[in-house]
Amino acid sequence: MTPLRFGYGTNGLGDHRLDEALEVIAGLGYGGVALTLDRGHLDPYTPDLGRRLARARRKLSALGLGVVVETGARYLLDPWRKHAPTLLDSDPDGRARRLDLLRRAVGIAADLEAEAVSFWSGTPEPGVSHDQAFEHLVDGCAAIVETAGLAGVRLGFEPEPGMLVADLEGYERLREALGNPDAFGLTLDIGHCQCLEPVPPAECVRRAAPWLVNVQIEDMRRGVHEHLEFGQGEIDFPPVLAALADVGYQGLVSVELPRHGHSGPRTAARSLDALRTASAHPWTADAVRRVRDDPRSLTTLFPVAARRTGSGSGDAVRAQLLQALVGSEPEPAEALERLYQQGDAAERLAVLRALPLLDRDGAVGAAALPLIADALRTNDVRLVTAAVGPYAARYLDQPAWRQAVLKCVFMGIPLAAVAGLARRTDTELIRMFTAFAAERTAAGRSVPDDLATQLDLHDTGERHAHL
Repeated sequence: MTPLRFGYGTNGLGDHRLDEALEVIAGLGYGGVALTLDRGHLDPYTPDLGRRLARARRKLSALGLGVVVETGARYLLDPWRKHAPTLLDSDPDGRARRLDLLRRAVGIAADLEAEAVSFWSGTPEPGVSHDQAFEHLVDGCAAIVETAGLAGVRLGFEPEPGMLVADLEGYERLREALGNPDAFGLTLDIGHCQCLEPVPPAECVRRAAPWLVNVQIEDMRRGVHEHLEFGQGEIDFPPVLAALADVGYQGLVSVELPRHGHSGPRTAARSLDALRTASAHPWTADAVRRVRDDPRSLTTLFPVAARRTGSGSGDAVRAQLLQALVGSEPEPAEALERLYQQGDAAERLAVLRALPLLDRDGAVGAAALPLIADALRTNDVRLVTAAVGPYAARYLDQPAWRQAVLKCVFMGIPLAAVAGLARRTDTELIRMFTAFAAERTAAGRSVPDDLATQLDLHDTGERHAHL
């Protein structure tokens, strides 16, 4: 059985720069991101959209994140009206503006190789009949289905409480009116099932399975449309996640908490903990208990984690075991070093990749820096890439960090894999980049595109700083 892939919505990290939001999401162990097109992260109307898309694509690829494009920014089209205009507007110009946004979203999704574009119907204006609004919706959806079909992009239409299409029955009616096109898939919000549908959310999953291309998840109370953290509502998550696995769903299951940006990284970490616990393999749940009771048991459990739970779950299961260790061991650094030194390449990678998650409350501190130093001494691309993640960005001193970045350049590791690059780049690193580029040019060799981009960004920043 294919393990579920968990993602986090960028609208829950609205106070972060996009690069750093993606680093947080990947650093915590998520496998994907629900990327909302908005002014703060990725504005579909910015004049330099092509450059920003190229940068985002490199970052997503370097971090190994899948992506779904979300189109629910609140005031992107009208600074005065939330989520307006929509495909239901009585004004043809308003409908055209929403359709233009959706077409832009499809183009962005194609450029990012996204798994789906998610969108919804909107709410009819006062005085507009249900039938008239539905007719407008069918026309708009037919147009965007055609665009998506030509671009090879899947659409995920989301039933939303309070909107014209509020539930699965409404989605099925709309899909039939469109002629059941292949490109017109479904975004299922598990919280909305709890809020509206007459059956348990797990049954919603089974009913939605034939069209499911995107899943959003959060906690919610019956009849109350308010996105809550896991454990604060009424949803029983293990049956929901089991249903997703049973129907063979392979897309992202993305946490949707747009009002939690003030506590983004902590909320994202708690959410992933809850999802992993709710979907845990029986062996994993037992192993976590054993490590909490006796941290020494990790020595025998850590190497066999992937074999016992499936190779696709290896890193996630090992991260859970390491979290149990850190939670029960007052000085975990020695145990982490022992696991790293005694492990094979996959086990070493698991330790390095888990460091940002383990240190989210400062539980490890700088004590694991020797592991980073050891990985950076190797010529293993995977180990070096893992070593320049968020933990190194937080704790490596500036000279050591510069040398780590330059090693990535020499090894051909994409600079998008380096956490904190924009924040920590200084004039000395730019001097090192410039010297490397000059050597390559003098030798008649090309300068890597991402290095040239960094030098261009620095030149642009310097010009702006002197305006």
